[in-house]
Amino acid sequence: QVQLIESGGGLVQTGGSLRLSCAASGRGVSGFAMGWFRQAPGRDREFVSEVSWSGQNTLYADSVKGRFTISRDNEKHTVFLQMNSLKPEDTAVYYCAADTIGWPLSTVEAEYEHWGQGTQVTVSS
Repeated sequence: QVQLIESGGGLVQTGGSLRLSCAASGRGVSGFAMGWFRQAPGRDREFVSEVSWSGQNTLYADSVKGRFTISRDNEKHTVFLQMNSLKPEDTAVYYCAADTIGWPLSTVEAEYEHWGQGTQVTVSS
């Protein structure tokens, strides 16, 4: 059974930074592409970023490109989302997700088979 546990959320001022972590456990997790999605109040969940199983390929939503960086440590089975220059519109619950097919990288929520419980990120103005 695949389990994903996010951490690192919190309250930060506009322009600040946070680093989210997603600890993955279960069979085959090092071979999965991993992604981050987010859901703001009253809005649909949206794609943020994905990283391939090797860490060499990444994909970002236009809204976070140049500000967020996704990475992974396969020895520790952990995926990271470094978020810089945060804006109030980044406020959301952030979810880690596993894409067991993994290629091509995908922005489509339905292509992610496993999900974490989410971590709240709040950016104050």
